[in-house]
Amino acid sequence: MASAPRSRHLYIVTGSSRGLGAALVAQLLQPGHVVLGMARRFNDALQAQADASGAALTQWPVDLAEPLMPAERLAAWLGEFDAAPPASATLINNAGLVGLPAPLGEVPLAELSQALRAGLEAALLLTSGFLRATGGWAATDRRVMNISSGLGRRAMAGSAAYCAAKAGMDHFSRAVALEQAAQANGARIVSIAPGVIDTEMQAQLRGADATRFPERERFAQLHAQGLLTSPADGASQLLARLQHADFGREPIADIRDPIGKP
Repeated sequence: MASAPRSRHLYIVTGSSRGLGAALVAQLLQPGHVVLGMARRFNDALQAQADASGAALTQWPVDLAEPLMPAERLAAWLGEFDAAPPASATLINNAGLVGLPAPLGEVPLAELSQALRAGLEAALLLTSGFLRATGGWAATDRRVMNISSGLGRRAMAGSAAYCAAKAGMDHFSRAVALEQAAQANGARIVSIAPGVIDTEMQAQLRGADATRFPERERFAQLHAQGLLTSPADGASQLLARLQHADFGREPIADIRDPIGKP
């Protein structure tokens, strides 16, 4: 059973097996925390850390490019907490796919579909399932952090699907924030750009074909000049923002801006 005493804190993290997602989970593995990771792969190192830390970690190997079943499964799993809701419940939508860095007409249709489904549809469905399942938890502090990108706010050639997914994430977060503000104990939701983090996605961009991806050199220089944030540092900054009292005051944020500045 997934039921937990009121003193516990529940976290759901997507894209949890590597990069920023794995760093978020690693830092959330603390006594009294119940953590659910959702990713295509199981992370043995995180499981070993959980076993040694006193935290409860569950990992679901799921493909978020097929998001309906994971969202339904999440809602059902959260329902197991109804008898003893946790003190707080947080969904972190971190999963995303950059796809092939190339002009839109040169990217395979299947890759475009996967990028939009994993990066936008999954976040939308999981947020819906989370809000529905936790809506009756009157004393629970509920939060949703959507990991967006500056590319949701600034277009970049060669990355149309990723830009579209992140722009959609920002805008659905605005809409949901309005809905939740009108409800008693509504959840707080923020779509936040995390800065430039040294993940496999960054490696993919700086290794792209420069003839198809004109901004390749800019990403290569960010790496060469040591201007990328490590996943661990990025996770630490995001979790500090998540726990701040002002979280949710504005639904759109950038980790590089002061707290509360849209």
